[in-house]
Amino acid sequence: MKTGLLLDEFYTAHDPGAHHPEAPGRIRAIIEELERRGLDERCATIGKRAVTDEEVLRVHTPGYLETVLREIDGTGSGMLSTGDTNYGFQTLEVARDAAGGLLDAVDAVMKGEVANAFCAVRPPGHHATAERGMGFCVFNNAAIAARHAQAVHGVERVAIIDWDVHHGNGTQDIFYEDGSVFYFSTHQHPWYPGTGLAHETGAGAGKDTTLNYPLPAGTGMEAIGRAFREDFAKKMKDYRPDLVIVSAGFDSRAEDPLGQFRLTDDDFAALTKILAEIAGEFADGRLVSVLEGGYNQAGLAKAVATHLETLLDVA
Repeated sequence: MKTGLLLDEFYTAHDPGAHHPEAPGRIRAIIEELERRGLDERCATIGKRAVTDEEVLRVHTPGYLETVLREIDGTGSGMLSTGDTNYGFQTLEVARDAAGGLLDAVDAVMKGEVANAFCAVRPPGHHATAERGMGFCVFNNAAIAARHAQAVHGVERVAIIDWDVHHGNGTQDIFYEDGSVFYFSTHQHPWYPGTGLAHETGAGAGKDTTLNYPLPAGTGMEAIGRAFREDFAKKMKDYRPDLVIVSAGFDSRAEDPLGQFRLTDDDFAALTKILAEIAGEFADGRLVSVLEGGYNQAGLAKAVATHLETLLDVA
């Protein structure tokens, strides 16, 4: 089977303003690099579609959705009142298509139409909590995908792996007391948003289903790879996820302007292989990856291409 690929020029229509790091050029750079390497032609196309309010409300509160619909109404630009998320005229439409396209990728993987999938979407999502958009994020794409897999496909256990240089506070918060989703993050600390300490391991029904690796600036594959291969892999032998979702933030790559980790493209290939092996062992290979950060556009495009090439190799 092939790898599914969600990649659409429309994701450039979200404009957070001049000189903003989460720029439309991120998607253009990915498109150009994948076309240059011929990787797009090797993949099965996943189309974009708008997420419904019902699908959003599996994760976000009615009050937050009302705030988004009221403020990002297509008549102007500004910043969400809940936090540092800039929006433009088409931001809501793009955000809906980002989350909705990801859900179609989940459907394709769960139905066995593709072996795995990568979704190159924006805006990112992992900082959005149930009731607050922040950190460039409107909807929490990965969280909505996990809930969709559970509601529509009867998935019991989902593992979300977040290798973005920033901690996915929103994803952690949404599932912190819910043992049906395991959240694992390697991230720079101290760094935005300041969450994700090692003692944050879940609570209530979610006790011991959050695993954080806060790491200092300058960290590379030695420490990050060890966290993946040892502690996280060991946790998965007990947890046995039915679906693996990757919050694939490439701002953990060396030379990113918003991060100080030192991962290389080869390192992302190695991390992808580890997660593919876990998905293969417990989830019949079911793995869906969604773009989060990554702000050195040339570096982002190369890392994404390597990640996608690795998914194709294991499909």
